[in-house]
Amino acid sequence: MRLLLLLTVVIATTSQISASIRSWEEAVQDVKGKKYAPKWASLDSRPLPEWFDRAKIGIFLHWGLYSVPGFGSEWFWSNWKGGDNKTVKFMEANYPPGFSYQEFGPMFKAEFFDPEKWASLFHKAGAKYVVLTSKHHEGYTLFPSKRSFSWNSKEVGPKRDLVKDVANAVRSKNMKFGVYHSLYEWFNPIYLEDKRNLFTTRNYVNDKLWPDLKQLVHDYHPSIIWSDGDWEAFDVYWNSTSFLAWLYNDSPVKDTVVVNDRWGIGIPCHHGDFYNCADRYNPGKLQNHKWENAFTVDSKSWGYRRNMAIEDVLSIEQLLKEVVSTVSCGGNALINVGPTKEGTIAAIFQERLLALGDWLSLNGEAIYGTSPWHSQNDTRNGDVWYTCVKSTFNARHPSARPRKNDVITAIYAVLLKWPENNLLVISDIVQDLHSGTHEVTMIGSEGHLKWNIESGLVYITLPDKATVESNYAWTLKFKPK
Repeated sequence: MRLLLLLTVVIATTSQISASIRSWEEAVQDVKGKKYAPKWASLDSRPLPEWFDRAKIGIFLHWGLYSVPGFGSEWFWSNWKGGDNKTVKFMEANYPPGFSYQEFGPMFKAEFFDPEKWASLFHKAGAKYVVLTSKHHEGYTLFPSKRSFSWNSKEVGPKRDLVKDVANAVRSKNMKFGVYHSLYEWFNPIYLEDKRNLFTTRNYVNDKLWPDLKQLVHDYHPSIIWSDGDWEAFDVYWNSTSFLAWLYNDSPVKDTVVVNDRWGIGIPCHHGDFYNCADRYNPGKLQNHKWENAFTVDSKSWGYRRNMAIEDVLSIEQLLKEVVSTVSCGGNALINVGPTKEGTIAAIFQERLLALGDWLSLNGEAIYGTSPWHSQNDTRNGDVWYTCVKSTFNARHPSARPRKNDVITAIYAVLLKWPENNLLVISDIVQDLHSGTHEVTMIGSEGHLKWNIESGLVYITLPDKATVESNYAWTLKFKPK
């Protein structure tokens, strides 16, 4: 009887386990097989592909005909035609009367462009994904668009498919590849006609924009579509929800692709797999949705400027502050450099990226695959930012603080400034250290650090700064024994 009872229990338990497994498999299948309606409520229910949250670091590349004059910014053509005084004087002093923007096309030769060198640089910088401007607001495409009327890099300038070249090189280094694509074009006559009609017609969207976007998806299988140039019309004109429903339901990248939030007036910071909200967006506090901080190493321009001054370039300390504060608050850092018309990356940009890569090679465990902790910026010491490693990934709310049942295997505190007398004073870790069961170490330094709690503050004795590997931004690791 005891044996029969035990056998019955085993069978029942096995059946319950099998049922649970089937339920889990069915739930996963439901998510994978779900059809998203062309409505924001439905599109917003799509779980974020985990790779994007874990990646943390990306490289942004603004490259186009504006790299030829290399003056002002990537808005050169618009500034010139709009009568900007500095741009007009630049053209008058350096180009003959009657010179047109289209004449920059043959000068965009990219004769020193080596995509493998680019990819190697970005990989050494610690990037996990790369986003290239497939088309900026000028309308010139870096791929052989079938609707560009020869206004593309395959037919004018380099005579090569630059999107394909970068995509292949990036993927060869096991990084994800994405495309930036401007929805509008400053001077496209079809778009301007729709605009004159107060966007009641949609000829530009149907005949140019959608075919280009679908060609990009089918030909290059991007992991990211980074939309921009949306602010003149509502999402109804751009037909944004229908495009995204196709992207999520039927495209060849439907299970892995992520998109940002620039899909029409009123959409930024409200809809999309991740939010950009605004250029150089870094709120400095935890957000309730996955977000990205897109910022430039040249603080004054996204495109390459030949007259860039050294004081315009972010220092490595400034670059690390952007990266660390962004990741601490649940965001990704998308770091922009503008290539030259010859197809090279300026030496000062290379130096900054390689310095970032050196730092990440040592301190990367506090960045990659981490999650926001209960606190982001220490209340007592504003130079300290926290991250943690937890047991679960929340695809609906990847930026959320740890939940009650999450197991935290490590807490990291990144210190942006070295304290006087090697004594670090912080407050927000007090509760976790009260039990006395945590080991405290500094990455790049041997041995455990001494610490004590007094009057609600934690005092940590740091090693001699000269003995630590990092030259800037030092990482403390708090790990349960």
